[in-house]
Amino acid sequence: MCTFSPLSSSPSPMFSLAGQISAPKLKLDHREITLEITQDTREDSANNQDDSNEEVEPIDSWEEEDDAEPEVGDGGDGGGVVLKNCPWGQQALAICREVLLQFANDMELYSFKTSFRGYIYVRLDKFSNEYGCPSMEEIESFSRQYKKRLDEVGATGEIPDDLALEVSSPGADRLLRVPDDLSRFKDMPMVVSYMEDSDAKCSEKTGVYFLDSIETESGSCVWKMADVKENRNPSAKGRTMSRKQKDWRLKLPNANVKRLGLNLMVQQVIYIMCPESLFLQYKDEE
Repeated sequence: MCTFSPLSSSPSPMFSLAGQISAPKLKLDHREITLEITQDTREDSANNQDDSNEEVEPIDSWEEEDDAEPEVGDGGDGGGVVLKNCPWGQQALAICREVLLQFANDMELYSFKTSFRGYIYVRLDKFSNEYGCPSMEEIESFSRQYKKRLDEVGATGEIPDDLALEVSSPGADRLLRVPDDLSRFKDMPMVVSYMEDSDAKCSEKTGVYFLDSIETESGSCVWKMADVKENRNPSAKGRTMSRKQKDWRLKLPNANVKRLGLNLMVQQVIYIMCPESLFLQYKDEE
């Protein structure tokens, strides 16, 4: 489910596109962030409701990213940079990295993508956060500073002056890098798609595992079953895994791991900045 709201720089009420006053509650990193609305601000917002709605770009006019399955290096939840031969893409990327230097050292660019229609999609990764998610305030601050710099450079004619921007945290579908991300997420259940051997005729398998150990010299990892519903007997309600399952281990060369992701439910935070308006989008992911 996605909702959009015009966003102001102060913690004032937000209006949905239907004109309803709402107090967005965002569950981010197991914390709840709520914007408080007082009676006075309700009345002030109601008086300005028509003006606020006039500034909002209709949802169906916003270019949506492809819903294709993430792939490593796709510029989305697979990470990496994809400029699609946009003549202004390289400069927009350089400005993005320049702005990012103003933030904490533990926050970096996870993915960056441009489109010919003038859209920029940015995902930010934060290493000090358990799930790699920057805070809502950090994403908003980066969005505003980056859009300001884009507009300044756009005014000189070096890049288009009407670029639209979407900044978000990586979603639940983010792909992990092997072996770079293994140690970072070793305490979380991971969805591992793999080939048991290098034979092209061998079918790909998928399981939910914990990382048991990393064998650096051989370039391999040892996996163990995660105690999640996918690995339990559906007919044995309330029971954990069997002893045999708990003792089971799978040793895989890193090259045989085809896809690696987190087995989590995450709510992605997305900021959208159009030439005239800024929107906040909450996207529930399962």
